[in-house]
Order: sequence, then structure tokens, then C-alpha cells
Amino acid sequence: MLGRQAQRGKTSNKRITGMITNLDEIDPNLVAALFYGPEDDVDTLLADFAQNLARQGARVGGIIQRDLKNANGTTTMLALDVATGHEISICQPLGSGSTSCRLDTHGLADAAAVVTRAINENVDLLVINKFSKQEASGQGLRAEFATAITRGVPLLTAVPKKCLADWRTFTGDVGTLLLCERQVVEGWWRAIAGRMAHRRSFNPRVGHLGTIIPDSLITAERVSPTLKPGSSIGLIRRKRP
Repeated sequence: MLGRQAQRGKTSNKRITGMITNLDEIDPNLVAALFYGPEDDVDTLLADFAQNLARQGARVGGIIQRDLKNANGTTTMLALDVATGHEISICQPLGSGSTSCRLDTHGLADAAAVVTRAINENVDLLVINKFSKQEASGQGLRAEFATAITRGVPLLTAVPKKCLADWRTFTGDVGTLLLCERQVVEGWWRAIAGRMAHRRSFNPRVGHLGTIIPDSLITAERVSPTLKPGSSIGLIRRKRP
């Protein structure tokens, strides 16, 4: 979940490594990751999308990231509780003259608690800002990712290109990769949310969605009409081996 300017703290207190033990039972449509590069503003995309869903009445939980540029050239990284807007500082300055920061373990614990609460509340959509170096190394919010996926909570996150192989290893290559474009994310969500009322009409105790993306959406060469020329696909579904 750390931003690009964060460095790993020098500490021996590592968080428990999360493991996904029920890969054969996971619906790949419920595990969606935005595939992004340095040129993509993935934090703004996730924030705007989550806020828009909340305004429409969806129960959205989890965290998004906001980076604030300070007058001295440093960056303050915040994790925002999607449900409440509460801000959590997740980095500590490295000292005078440094423009980087390192992980604030107390802030991380607070962010993990926000994600855990959302999982336990069976939100319609859980947003975790990214699966990055910390999670790839077994730290960060890896345990919370594993819990959400194992329980079948609809999950939307982001994965930088440099961590894609780690993400696939972590998820057993089960999940859905989305291009980092708003219309692509909205198309994925509509395919899931469109079944909510129908599913709950048969089982009102269902706490989250657990639906299937139509093949017509999965196989479409272009989900968004605004994709750049040469873009081969708008959505990539990773199936179980």
C-alpha cells in the first residue's frame, strides 16, 4: 500500500504474512486489480470512483491514498478511510534534507484496522489502494488482502507493473486485471452490481455481491471507447489454471 516515495522501515517486527488457502473456491471476478504505470494517477481514480459509488448508496469500505506536497519539498502520505474520510498518516520523515519517508507502523496498524472493519461489515465493495512492495515482501496489508479474498468480499485494488508478478503469485493467478481507466472500472462494477438486487431477493442474508462478469464484457476488445489506438483490450480476466 505504500506510495512510490516510501522506503521500508528498518524494523524486525514484521507483520504476519497473509496466505490464500482456498484458491479453488475464489470467484476471479470479485478480485479486481488496476494495472498501472508511473504515468497513471491511480490514487485519484480510486478515490473518485469510491466516492461516487458511496454517493449512489453503495456500501464502500477500505482505504485510498492521498499524497500531500509540503513547502519544504517533502511528501506526506495519508491513508483515507473511504467510509468516514478519516485521515491516517502512514509515513515518517527520514530527517532534514530528505524528500522521502518510511513506513509508520502505527499508521499502518490503523489502516489495517479500517480494512478489517470493512471486511467484517461485509461491504458491497472493499477498496485497498494498492498491492505494492510491502505486500509483495509479506508485510503491509498483505494479511488483510488475504482475508478479503478468502472470504469472497468484492475487492478493488491497484497493482504497479513492477509488482504484477508478485500479485499473480500471491493470488495464484486468479483475479481480474483492469486497465487504469475510469470507464473500464465502471464497466466491471456494473457487471457485478447489476446482480445485487436479484441475488438478495432470493437470499436477503447475503452481505456482499459474489456475481459473475458476463462473457460479452470479458471478451470485448475495447470496453471504453476512449482507449488509445493500439490498446488491445480493456479488461483482462485471469482464470484459474
